[in-house]
Amino acid sequence: MQTAEVVIAGAGIVGSSIAYHLTEQGVTDIILLERETHQGKGSTGKSMGGVRAQFSTDSSIRMSLYSIPFYATFDERLGHPAGYRPQGYMFCATEQRHMDYLRANYARQVSAGLKDVRLIDTHEIQERVPQLRVDDIIGGTFCPTDGFVDPYSVMTGYTLKALERGVKIWREAEVTGVQTSGGSITGVETSKGVISTRKLVNACGAWSASVARMAGFDLPVEPLRRMLVPSEPFDKVSHAAPMTIDMSTGFHFRPEGRGVLMAWNDLTETPGFKMSFERGFVEKVLIHAVSRVPVMEEMEVNPSRAWAGLYEMTPDHHPVLGPAPGLDGFYFANGFSGHGVMHSPATGKILADLMLHGATDLIDWRLLDFNRFKEGRMIEETAVL
Repeated sequence: MQTAEVVIAGAGIVGSSIAYHLTEQGVTDIILLERETHQGKGSTGKSMGGVRAQFSTDSSIRMSLYSIPFYATFDERLGHPAGYRPQGYMFCATEQRHMDYLRANYARQVSAGLKDVRLIDTHEIQERVPQLRVDDIIGGTFCPTDGFVDPYSVMTGYTLKALERGVKIWREAEVTGVQTSGGSITGVETSKGVISTRKLVNACGAWSASVARMAGFDLPVEPLRRMLVPSEPFDKVSHAAPMTIDMSTGFHFRPEGRGVLMAWNDLTETPGFKMSFERGFVEKVLIHAVSRVPVMEEMEVNPSRAWAGLYEMTPDHHPVLGPAPGLDGFYFANGFSGHGVMHSPATGKILADLMLHGATDLIDWRLLDFNRFKEGRMIEETAVL
């Protein structure tokens, strides 16, 4: 039988970050489990790649305050490109309640230690993206250290450095069972055999609830489809533009390659493992795009280049992090609600700290533990795109 000090179920950007951060603290007897033929076929490879610190809760802000500087030095740390582009996030408010919300978030962000975020007026918004229709925009916020990364490249960087240090990866190895004895993890069953281990991390993304059930936990994580639409090459919006969010509709876009990448949260979407792109979504997103950026009417879109991915949603849009109650050696790293890529550095650090030391100074992780749901102490993250 194969043995390992740590088994990480899920080799996407979160699982690979945990493996890397464990090796940073000297643990290398690790097996990463990947259910597919290669990594990144789940949420990682389908992500929009945004990274930001403009959140509404201390936990999310502090995770970003670790993660964004990490991405800024990723290439040097790991010898692999992250593709970090600090072009900023710009939130545009069209109603006073939106502006009040941004002001409250701004105060919280500054209090948490975010130095670069600013309240901005309509004039600056139009200066940053001259093609925007701003007649109804009353202000917004901008943070220049927010931006984008290449999620697949980040995952690859974590993995290569971990493998270089002795970590192993099993591909086409789906978790089929969790072995326990006396309130502790003893092993994990996979489609490629059994691994004896005392520490098992659930980092299975949208599929994490099923692995949790194998260990006896009802994990409130549901998959929710999100669709992204890239344009064909288009040069009438600057490729240096920030991620721009229209708070009146939720439509947002950023430069991607020689064109733009567009997204919108369709509130009619229902949970489920829906992985296919619906071509009718193109028209929905373009209606919002042209309304806010009229020149986008001249943009060409090929629906066959659009794609769908899965968010892993929790009821309060915060992840579930840390040890499982009552089962020694089982750990959660789940439910990132669309923020797994941007918070993967912090998640790796937090999980490594908790697994090796039982504590972390990065955040108050107990606010994000498994028990918060049944104990009624959810903390709602409202800044979800």
